[in-house]
Amino acid sequence: MKQLFCLLLAVCMMASLCACGKGREKDAGNDTLSSNEEASASAESIPTPKEQETPGKSKPSQPYAGKVDVDLTVLSSTMVYSEVYNMLYYDQESYYGKTVKANGIFDIYQMVVDGVTQPAPVAYACIIADATACCAEGMEFVLEGDYTYPDDYPELGAEITVIGEFQSYEENGMTWYHLVNARLA
Repeated sequence: MKQLFCLLLAVCMMASLCACGKGREKDAGNDTLSSNEEASASAESIPTPKEQETPGKSKPSQPYAGKVDVDLTVLSSTMVYSEVYNMLYYDQESYYGKTVKANGIFDIYQMVVDGVTQPAPVAYACIIADATACCAEGMEFVLEGDYTYPDDYPELGAEITVIGEFQSYEENGMTWYHLVNARLA
């Protein structure tokens, strides 16, 4: 008797669940139709992979033309850190030749030989911190023009905005990434 009661109860529950789903399918069908229309409308503006340029064949962008391809200054601190990490460690090819705008703290990298820091800077960077300021990435940049350090650069620790073209270079058998033809905004 107990088994018959449990079986009857299970059948009633399944029937009620199926009945609830039928009414929603009709409504869901209408929602799906409008969602599909919206999706197809937005998909029309997204270029297909054939229409997109390949990273190796992309033309260098012009940082001074006012066009910024990757604007890190409008992202939240969590998103900007994620994007910079993606640029430097994960998907560099997608950013080659693109104009990048970033803000952060000005710093320099110096060579250390036998525990002694050399006086001349090796590289200049915009240090970008994450939301908790525990992790930071340095976006190296090379200013366009003839500049000398420290006369033509901001003070160490000053907040800066830099705009430049993302490129790679080889040094000591390693690949590094930086912004070239850069300018401070």
